[in-house]
Amino acid sequence: MRMILADKIIDERKKNGWSQEELADKLGVSRQSVSKWEGAQSVPDLQRILDMSKLFGVSTDYLLKDDAEARPVSEAAEDTDSAMRRVSMEEANAFLGENGKFAVKIATGVLLSTMCPVPLLLLEAAKEAGMFGITDGIAGGVGMVLLLVLIAISLVFFIPAGIAASKWEWLEKEIFDTEYGVDGMVKDRAEKFQPKFVKAITAGTVLILLGVIGVVASAIVEGHGEGLTIGLVAVLLACIAIACFMIVNAGIIKDGFSKLLQEGDYNKTNKTNYVLKAVAPAYWLTVTAGYLLWSFLTMNWGFTWIVWPVAGVLYGAIAVVLSGVHEAKSK
Repeated sequence: MRMILADKIIDERKKNGWSQEELADKLGVSRQSVSKWEGAQSVPDLQRILDMSKLFGVSTDYLLKDDAEARPVSEAAEDTDSAMRRVSMEEANAFLGENGKFAVKIATGVLLSTMCPVPLLLLEAAKEAGMFGITDGIAGGVGMVLLLVLIAISLVFFIPAGIAASKWEWLEKEIFDTEYGVDGMVKDRAEKFQPKFVKAITAGTVLILLGVIGVVASAIVEGHGEGLTIGLVAVLLACIAIACFMIVNAGIIKDGFSKLLQEGDYNKTNKTNYVLKAVAPAYWLTVTAGYLLWSFLTMNWGFTWIVWPVAGVLYGAIAVVLSGVHEAKSK
C-alpha cells in the first residue's frame, strides 16, 4: 500500500503542476513530510489522506488501492451520504461577506428601535426644565411622532436584511460538509475577529454601566429638578442603544463563523433538535410583543428595557433543558 500511495501522490501532484513545497503548504505539513510520503518512507495519517482526497478530487479508494478508478470525491461521497450539501470556498466567502452586511443592518435596526423613546424623553426633560417654551402638547405630540418615525426607519433595516439573509437559513438547519480549506479559512478569520468581539462586548458593557451610574447618581443627589432625571434616563437609553449596536453587530459576525464551522448553537446535535427550533421563534416573538405592549402602556421606556436581559437569561435556561432532553432521547 505504501508504494501505491506514494506513486498516486506523485502522479496527482504533478497533474496539478504543484511542487512538493506547494502541496505541503496546501496540506499544512512540511515539505520533508511530502518527500517522505512520495519516497515511501512514511505513510500520511488518515486525516491527511482525506485532505488529499478532497484536494486532488479523487476517492480515498483510488489513493490506497491499485485497481481503484480515479472517481471524483463528490461521486464517492454520494455512496455514503447523497443528501449532504457541500460548502465551497466561494460560497463560504460569499456568506461571510453578506453576513457582515446583515450584521450592520440588524444592529442599526436594534439601535433605532432602542433609541426611539429618547426624543420623547428629551422633550419631556426640556419641558420640565422650562426650556424653549415647550408645552405638554408639544412634548407629548412631537415626541410620539419621532418615536414612531424611528420605529418605522428601524423596519427599513430589519425587513430587507431578513429577506436577503433567508437564502442562507439552511446553514442553521441542515448538516453539511465543507470543501478542502474552508474550515481552515473560517477558523483563521474567526481567530482574527475574536479580539474585536471581546472589545465590542467590553465597550458595550462599560457604556451601559456608565449610563446606569448617571441615573443612580441623579436619584441620590438631592435638589435637582425632575427634568435632569428624565434627561439622564434618555442618556441611559442612548448608551444602551449604542451598546446594543456594538454587541449585536459583533455577535452576528461571530455567529456566522459558528454556522460554517457547525459549532456552539449550530452544532449537528442542535440542528436536529426540532423542539428547540420551534420554541425559539415563538419565544422571542412573545418577548418582543410583551416589551412593546408594556412600554406603550406605561411609557416607562427607561425601565422596560430590562425585559431583554431577563428574557436572554430565561432563554438560555430553556435551551439548556431542551438540549439535555434531546440528547437523552438521542442516546
